[in-house]
Amino acid sequence: MPDFSKQLSKYIPAEAAPIISQWINDSTCRFKVTKSRTSKLGDYRAPFRGSPHQITVNHDLNPYAFLMTTVHEFAHLKTYQDFKNKAKPHGEEWKNNFKSLIQPFLKLNIFPTDVVIAINNYMNNPAASSCTDLNLYRVLKKYDNKISEVIHVEELPEKAVFQLKNGRTFQKMDKLRKRYKCLEISTNKIYLFHPIAEVFPVKD
Repeated sequence: MPDFSKQLSKYIPAEAAPIISQWINDSTCRFKVTKSRTSKLGDYRAPFRGSPHQITVNHDLNPYAFLMTTVHEFAHLKTYQDFKNKAKPHGEEWKNNFKSLIQPFLKLNIFPTDVVIAINNYMNNPAASSCTDLNLYRVLKKYDNKISEVIHVEELPEKAVFQLKNGRTFQKMDKLRKRYKCLEISTNKIYLFHPIAEVFPVKD
């Protein structure tokens, strides 16, 4: 049985790596570290036509955010194992699995105190993703390696122009219930951005 602890330790606290490695082996999951995606931090795909469970997590998350996202996605995997497609994506079954799966890491005392407090608040009613809970997401973001020019979409004034890391350029429009509509300059297509998506403001 392969041990993925060494590779995982590049992305999460080393004490947590053996647990995640065991989960990967137990579930025969294909676990992939991917390029950064502005629309999501991680993703779970159920087995399909002979393919195994698959979990992907963005490579550029800080260790605590990477671990939280990994636990989030394994909660989806466990829920699928237990209920197949009969459970809602983030229903009670998923919430119970998430609460159960996060416990070993809380016992390891690997999270800073402010993250533990935010996790405990989040656990009262886990939301669709860690970044849907803005309080938890903001606390996790504090542990990123800061790039000075980067700001969050919510900090930009309306109509401000900004770029992503890959150079795509957008203009901020109005806010919907939870996200901001943004117009991609080159295509005139509308995209929805999370309030704390990291972007680079374009100077006039």
